[in-house]
Amino acid sequence: MEIFSNSPTCPIRNVFDRFGDKWSVLVLMVLGTHGGLMRFGELKEVIDDITQKMLTVTLRTLEADGLVARKYYQEIPPRVEYQLTDLGKDLVPHIENLANWASKHVDQILRSRKRFEKKVASKD
Repeated sequence: MEIFSNSPTCPIRNVFDRFGDKWSVLVLMVLGTHGGLMRFGELKEVIDDITQKMLTVTLRTLEADGLVARKYYQEIPPRVEYQLTDLGKDLVPHIENLANWASKHVDQILRSRKRFEKKVASKD
């Protein structure tokens, strides 16, 4: 069980921590389904409920992890494009599998949550 240890080198905690936020997986999926290359505004338009600041933070984090590459064009107005790296492209099918699992089981999970809430409420 060394891989689950509470150390900075724990691969599961270290990598999964990045995907525990609300937006990273969604940004990767959007890039993956749009050919892997999009401008900032296009990403913001597709993910319409993310703030500009949060999208910027998320893209920087994914870039730091080597999953997304950023290309800046010195034009007027400036243009910035984001694309999946090979590492990001390798990750997308795994995210899609998880998304497919979630779609397949969402009704069952929601029913279970309701049963649990009723059970907890009845004990109060």
